[in-house]
Amino acid sequence: MAESPPTVSLPPHPNHMVPPIPSADPPHPLLRSLQSPPPPTPPPPPPPPTSGPIFFKRPSVRVTSEFDSDSSLFLHKVSCKLFDSLAKLKAKEGEVSMVAKLADPGYALELSTPVPTIGFKALIGIMMKQDNFSPPSLLVLLSFMTILTLQPRATFKFPLGEVSLEEREDEEVKRSLSVGGIVKGQMLNGLCTAQFNDEDLKLRYAYKDAELSFIPSISLPSNAVAFAFKRQISPNNKLSYWYNFDSNTWSAVYKHTYGKDYKFKAGYDSEVRLGWASLWVGDEGGKAKTAPMKMKVQFMLQVPQDDIMSSALMFLVKKRWDIL
Repeated sequence: MAESPPTVSLPPHPNHMVPPIPSADPPHPLLRSLQSPPPPTPPPPPPPPTSGPIFFKRPSVRVTSEFDSDSSLFLHKVSCKLFDSLAKLKAKEGEVSMVAKLADPGYALELSTPVPTIGFKALIGIMMKQDNFSPPSLLVLLSFMTILTLQPRATFKFPLGEVSLEEREDEEVKRSLSVGGIVKGQMLNGLCTAQFNDEDLKLRYAYKDAELSFIPSISLPSNAVAFAFKRQISPNNKLSYWYNFDSNTWSAVYKHTYGKDYKFKAGYDSEVRLGWASLWVGDEGGKAKTAPMKMKVQFMLQVPQDDIMSSALMFLVKKRWDIL
């Protein structure tokens, strides 16, 4: 048999590298520190750009309409909040006011002025046409209010009361400055209140507990003395009585509540010799926004003592509309 040729083994290539054999043991901590760190996480994408600064976006506008059958008149109130509720613009019955809350929640400054009907409509038109309240448009709005200032009134509110300065016109003096306000404080387990307006001063003291309220008052310089007595008969029934010593007139009111949104009241006033009864749908002292369907309704029946046949049934409707 022929012999097979011998096998020739070639030398290894100089650039050839033998792959390392993976080890079952974890790498040494020093070796892990020398390895390259993982790539950083990319930052989140930026938020989409807004149409304008949030500080100057158009505020929400609310309209409250009220109808009184006694005077057969419609009353409308337009309000909006500016600068993220820092200031509030209100307008009703031909008046525009701006309320600014200071750093302390107990302090606020209110500036108001009467506005003619034509000027009020123009002011509302400026607010409704602007998509965003930019500084130029705000400057125009403030300038417009300044031009329309006829009898300005400034009211400074603080925790113990408020003080108002108002410019008025009369026949003898064309323009005069009127000062008024109210100051209150705790005294002898009750609340003492001093209400002043120019030369008139009314002092009032109110003591109240869970079932009884006693409120004497005196007006200066007329020295008219009066007092009020209130008795909480039950959680849903209350009786109130007022008496004026200078005129010997008195009045009494009985009140019965059905929950928070329904109230029945009946009373008599000796000064006008009139008996009456009323039914409230919605909180009587609250705002329309807290009432069912944001609407308050009052029905009242008045019965004159001297002429029962001339009794009258009246109603009052107050509705709030949120436009934006």
